Amino acid sequence: MGITTESATGMLPADGVTDLPRYDVLVVGGGPGGSTIAALLASRGERVVLVDKDRHPRFHIGESLLPLNVDLFDKLGVKDEIEKIGMPKFGVEFVSPYHNKAVTLDFARAWDKRFFYSYQVRRSEFDHILLKNAAAKGAVVTEGCRIEEVTFLPDGGVVASGRDDAGQAHRFHAKFLVDASGRDTLLAKKLGTREANRRHNSAAVYGHFTGARRLPGKLAGNITIFWFDHGWFWFIPLADGTTSVGAVCPPDFFKTRKGDLTEFFHSVIAMCPEIADRLKEATMTGPATATGNYSYKSQRMVGQNYIMVGDAFAFVDPVFSTGVYIAMKSAFMAADVVTSCLHQPAQSARALKRFDREVRLALTRFSWYIYRITRPAMRDLFMSHGERFRITAAVLALLSGDAFGPSPIRSRLMLFKGIYYGMTAWNAVQRRLAPGGQQRFTDKKAA
Repeated sequence: MGITTESATGMLPADGVTDLPRYDVLVVGGGPGGSTIAALLASRGERVVLVDKDRHPRFHIGESLLPLNVDLFDKLGVKDEIEKIGMPKFGVEFVSPYHNKAVTLDFARAWDKRFFYSYQVRRSEFDHILLKNAAAKGAVVTEGCRIEEVTFLPDGGVVASGRDDAGQAHRFHAKFLVDASGRDTLLAKKLGTREANRRHNSAAVYGHFTGARRLPGKLAGNITIFWFDHGWFWFIPLADGTTSVGAVCPPDFFKTRKGDLTEFFHSVIAMCPEIADRLKEATMTGPATATGNYSYKSQRMVGQNYIMVGDAFAFVDPVFSTGVYIAMKSAFMAADVVTSCLHQPAQSARALKRFDREVRLALTRFSWYIYRITRPAMRDLFMSHGERFRITAAVLALLSGDAFGPSPIRSRLMLFKGIYYGMTAWNAVQRRLAPGGQQRFTDKKAA
């Protein structure tokens, strides 16, 4: 298995390459990013083949979407279908044991009032809708086939090889490769460019429940974030009555587990009385699942004849539910880049560089808050949500997905950061001045 190039290996194109069907674009991965870019490119007349290791519908975590996703659904022509399967989500609730209260932030209070809602979705249904849309737009879809080897050819093309779930070998020849393989990170692993995020590594354990107590009325579909001593919980209500619940913590915390994972998950829930109360009459629908090395990135996002979208490049943390939006938004941007590479090769280097810069900048804008979400000063700011200088409106815009390109919220977010650093410094002074060096209450349980 691996990635080879003629210049790196001295190999000539493998026998039979000229006999393979020739596509313009090979998309590896049938998640939101892969299906989105396949649909966009196929609708422009490109010959697109999408290869996914799974057969849809299939389970996937990451059920919470952002308001700016809705505009992308409209552009793809799938908005009505998503609405049928989705649980309306109008905001985010934060529950803090350090403040003894809960705070709800409504998207309607964000800077741009057009994006005031989103959805919680079953990813099996959601991803299947997007995949079928790619096929309807003209992409050739191959399911149940895992790509194992990629060879970049001297003429600029690419050949990918893999096996389906019956053991049969398949090969695909294209001019350009889009890596949308998600957490499999096909190219990053093969190129040796994937690395754990040292600033914010985390792991998660999660499960699904029926009978969980939700917020009343219109708020029933809101996502809730619960802070606790070892990290934070998500609480995501789905339209079928199921609720997705997960705990995100440092990997070292999970090393304390002894025995069955499901029993461990229940013990972690018990450490957070606020979420335990929401689940006291709930029933878990199956065993718990764990995933490690949650946060990672690749050193490279683009190269000659390839581009990475979504989780194939990086994943930071699910606290702001950015995963699906980043995958789809980067797919929209990458579609324009791939079109340029195919039809205006003289502009390809500039287009790839601009894509790399803009996606990295958006990830940086999200991750600044994610890295600090469990710190006392950040908790204090989210729980106070003052209206001065429209800072809350700017933060809500960011939580809605406004992290790409120019935006009027940037200056307000800089002010938010300044307040955060000031509060952090003041907390440090309080700790030094307190008898015995004790922290004030909101600092005692810092994760």
